[in-house]
Amino acid sequence: MRKKWRVLVLMHESLVPPDDLDGYTEQQIDAFRTEYDVMTFLENAGHEVRALGLYDKLSELRQTVRDWKPHIAFNLLQEFQGIGAYDQYIVAYLELMRQPYTGCNPRGMMLSRDKVLSKQILAYHRIPTPHFQVFRRGMRLRLSRRLSFPLFVKSAVEDASLGIAQASIVDDLAHLEERVAFIHDNVGTDALVEEYIAGRELYVGVLGNARLTTLPVWEMHFGTLPGAQAGIATRKVKWDGNYQRRHGIHTDRAADLPDGVTEKLNRLSRRVYRALHMSGYARMDFRLAADGTPYLLEANCNPNLSYGEDFAESAETAGISYEQLMHRLIKLGLGYQAEWRTTEP
Repeated sequence: MRKKWRVLVLMHESLVPPDDLDGYTEQQIDAFRTEYDVMTFLENAGHEVRALGLYDKLSELRQTVRDWKPHIAFNLLQEFQGIGAYDQYIVAYLELMRQPYTGCNPRGMMLSRDKVLSKQILAYHRIPTPHFQVFRRGMRLRLSRRLSFPLFVKSAVEDASLGIAQASIVDDLAHLEERVAFIHDNVGTDALVEEYIAGRELYVGVLGNARLTTLPVWEMHFGTLPGAQAGIATRKVKWDGNYQRRHGIHTDRAADLPDGVTEKLNRLSRRVYRALHMSGYARMDFRLAADGTPYLLEANCNPNLSYGEDFAESAETAGISYEQLMHRLIKLGLGYQAEWRTTEP
């Protein structure tokens, strides 16, 4: 008989799901779908589950951990105090309280979320990634001779495709200056500019701490989007259900990959995972160029866990049901050797 756990599910305060979905529209449900799916499957498996919505206060988290003593904190937070980069501090706080948690450790979160730093580390390890340049806020724009158009412009730190649109691909200096200014002024971060790699968009899920498992390669299909639009995973492409249905945008298992590419993607994914000190689970985003070279675009710690989404579907294809995936993530969290565990008497 499977052990029953007390599971404290951490999420943004606005995403605490209702007990019943009656009366909610699909658009409303999409906002808290991951939180609802995770809690529902864990409850149906017989675990004692409690949701804790957080925004900018740690006192309730501290009190709940002390009083309820959860076996595991299931971390679904993507930000704290409205800042994406601050979610790593919640995990660090959990470690200070010696509270096991699911997902990536603080160091892995920091390294992978900082796109510039992660690309510098990957370049050191000779992992193929597009040439890039950072344009800091308040600094003059001077393009490196190493870069050639077309270029892709995005935030240096934000994820979930924030600030990415069709205008993110630029073909000349005037449009580059315009898009860099947009990132500076509207997203409020430095701009990361990298060479645009045309090709297939592929995702590889990774599970594990010391021993790693790669999931089947997944692919984004851009449906009826024309031309250059079919090469960008914009915010609408990733998160707008109506837009996806209208254009036939979907993901599924990658088919007809050139010989040796799957093995190369799996090997690169494990190398990236270890180079960035990741743990728990992650998704690696690649672009497969026409010559068969895979370029890492991003390493995503704690990717979307919604039932039926890329990561869960890839696991299902590998024979890991959604319920089994939830239990596997919990066991990885319980087994992770945090610093406080390595120094215990």
